[in-house]
Amino acid sequence: MATLLYIHGFNSSPQSHKAAATRVWLAAQHPGIAFRCPFLSPYPERAMAQLQEEVAALTGPFYLAGSSMGGFYATWLAAHHGARAVLINPAVQPWLGRDHLLGPQANHHTGEIAIIEPEHLEQLRAWEVDPLPRPQDFLVLLQTGDEVLDYRFAAEKYRACKLVIEPGGDHGFQNFERHLPAIIDFFQAPAA
Repeated sequence: MATLLYIHGFNSSPQSHKAAATRVWLAAQHPGIAFRCPFLSPYPERAMAQLQEEVAALTGPFYLAGSSMGGFYATWLAAHHGARAVLINPAVQPWLGRDHLLGPQANHHTGEIAIIEPEHLEQLRAWEVDPLPRPQDFLVLLQTGDEVLDYRFAAEKYRACKLVIEPGGDHGFQNFERHLPAIIDFFQAPAA
């Protein structure tokens, strides 16, 4: 059985709107695809260790979907495991210009507080993928109204990938559900 590993963003959780919508839609439309969305640590080294454990435990083919910081992690995992990935408003070089992430950070869903130090942001450099080894393995969904991340950085980094850029929207990616059929088609399409 194939698995879709959904990677939520920083200060988010498996209860995020996109994760929950994907879980419900997959169960109804593609019950042959298992859904996994672990609750990730806000600390990068722990989060990547969790994701590596998730991937190692999978026994069949798998796909990746990642939102925001989850898109950054999904890029590295896809590049290193030969998987296809869908990235939703992904973070690009999240260690740069992100000083507002330093200090106490409250998870939007649990209220849990994490203290983010400069070294945590620096840890993210280890998972930079440049250049992308197989751009055809990435579908990137961007909305120009993203108030958290400048979509132009992702549009540039993933310019050789399949890009969907929508005007307006926001960081949460408005009307995400309407892309789910195309996302599954992308995952299941024959290799080019």
